[in-house]
Amino acid sequence: MMMRMIRGSVSAALCVLLLCGVVSAQGRGRAAARTPARRRQLVEVNQVLKADPNHTIAIVGATLIDGRGGAPVRDSAVVVRGERIVAVGPRSAVRVPAGAEVFEARGMTLLPGLLDAHFHIDGDDPLPALYLSHGVTSVRDPGQWIEAYDVARAAAAPVPRLFLMGPHFDSPPAAYPSDSYIVRDADEVRAGVARFAAQGATGFKVYFRLPLGLIRVLCEEAHARGLPVTSHLEIVDAGDAIRAGVDGVEHATSFGTALTPTREAEKYRQKVLADNGARSEGRYEMWDKIDLNSPRARDLFRLIVERGTFVSPTLAVFERQRGDKETTEMHVRAFKRMEEFVLRAKRAGAHVVVGSHSAVPHAERGWAYQRELELLVESGLTPMESIVAGTWENAHFFHSEDRLGSVEAGKLADLLLVEGDPLANISNMRNVRRVMLGGRWVGAAAPAGR
Repeated sequence: MMMRMIRGSVSAALCVLLLCGVVSAQGRGRAAARTPARRRQLVEVNQVLKADPNHTIAIVGATLIDGRGGAPVRDSAVVVRGERIVAVGPRSAVRVPAGAEVFEARGMTLLPGLLDAHFHIDGDDPLPALYLSHGVTSVRDPGQWIEAYDVARAAAAPVPRLFLMGPHFDSPPAAYPSDSYIVRDADEVRAGVARFAAQGATGFKVYFRLPLGLIRVLCEEAHARGLPVTSHLEIVDAGDAIRAGVDGVEHATSFGTALTPTREAEKYRQKVLADNGARSEGRYEMWDKIDLNSPRARDLFRLIVERGTFVSPTLAVFERQRGDKETTEMHVRAFKRMEEFVLRAKRAGAHVVVGSHSAVPHAERGWAYQRELELLVESGLTPMESIVAGTWENAHFFHSEDRLGSVEAGKLADLLLVEGDPLANISNMRNVRRVMLGGRWVGAAAPAGR
């Protein structure tokens, strides 16, 4: 009897210890999925021409929007020496050094240079320089060979800071073979992460045919190097991918299957697995039926916020308006629901960022970023929230908030001057007058496109 009691006590103690170990491991797993174990500040792959370290520029008279959501500063002064900002504040409180080049910016708004979380070059080698002239001083291409930027980097025209990720990781049959790195098992994932990290990749993107188990392996490998992982999902449940460790989700449409009852989501998934083209209409048909008031949606919003997931909606590439070619009321309703999703995510506390997708139906070449800002405001974000999404939030998404994303002393002088007040009308972000990259003016902008 005594021996049975002893054995029972030992067994119970072992169970408690094992249970504690499981709970502890699960907790560690959740923390690792939420925050990379060795998060490090990242830098662009290209070398930006440095300003004369002894040259000082003072931009005075503009209304300053700092990028972090602070109250605008009327009649401001920002002093730049070399490539860095050295003083910021009301003109009455900032001393302009003797001999400084003074730029009078009365009637303009001064902002941080814009960061684009979802840029595609797609063989358009002059496009990065055009984006820079429109105020986009940093771009991230989440899924393109680093070599694809060789021509743009070698050109005479300056280009934005390039945060490149290498090709996206996918499994066969690839949706876009020329932009993909195909992996079939965990060893190939690990080898690919090591290869592209050695080339200077500033993160990785998983594509929607990559199985969930390999997404988890890639996140572990990337996070061990302090690198972020973003994702184009659609047929992978976004909730599952977030729990597996992805730091960001590209496209509002990537959340569709997570918001759809499992039976219907599986029908869509199987159609896309059989035919990549099924996404074109299928995504709108799915979003036309999504209920953003459902428990499923509430759980997803909670997960996005708890894990600190960055949401890059790229609304402009999915925009469908009445009168567009081959557009029905179904398409219009579905797009409006995507906009509503973005607003709900933001109001829940999600990190919404700006990604242009480069080429979109309702913007002229080079102006997709500004169209995305306008659609975020159309969705219900304030102009200030939209600007912060493109500056401070994106700087965190890029792991570069120590240098970029705000107008503060010590930061790199990547700056944008626009005519008028974008807080009164976000479309004033099209009125680009001057752009500064690393303390150097990069030339006047072309007239705004619509």
